[in-house]
Amino acid sequence: MNVWWRTLLTILLARRRLRREGTMPPTEVGRIRLTTLPTDIDILQHMNNGRYLSLFDLGRWDLLTRTGLLGAMRRHGWYAVVSSETVTFRKSLNLWQRFEVESRLIGHDDRAVYLEHRAVVDGEIYARAIIRARMLKRSGGTLPHEELFGAVGRPEGIPDVEEWVHDWASASALPSTRREAPSIWA
Repeated sequence: MNVWWRTLLTILLARRRLRREGTMPPTEVGRIRLTTLPTDIDILQHMNNGRYLSLFDLGRWDLLTRTGLLGAMRRHGWYAVVSSETVTFRKSLNLWQRFEVESRLIGHDDRAVYLEHRAVVDGEIYARAIIRARMLKRSGGTLPHEELFGAVGRPEGIPDVEEWVHDWASASALPSTRREAPSIWA
């Protein structure tokens, strides 16, 4: 439940920043400050590995709100779902430690958008996640990027997605929901 409250607070603060500072270009790095709370730690007394992805969601909410994309998504009945994610850890975040979540759109292809999130302390990366998200319509089906960019504008200056990210997305993909995916252990 604590991430719900943090999510609501993140969205409210992002909306306030949007009103004060205007729309943030989608190529910029979004930053939010967080603290490792008692509900974030595991039995080893550092941030639980699963919690990083939940807190990186907060960075995504901030980014979506401040770039104006969240407003467009709500107006048009669109939403995003994470289809793949990978996280790499360097250092542990400890109880009550302050850190920033840095978030950035790193590119798109014909089926998905890609984001990078980082947990950063004093300019040093502690953890990094790469996220692949699909855009969907509440009325059903996937949202073509032409329709998305027609509503929000095509972001300029976004670098091409690095080849290893495409390789990772391809290698980690599960079968389509229209195909069978039996759980058979080899």
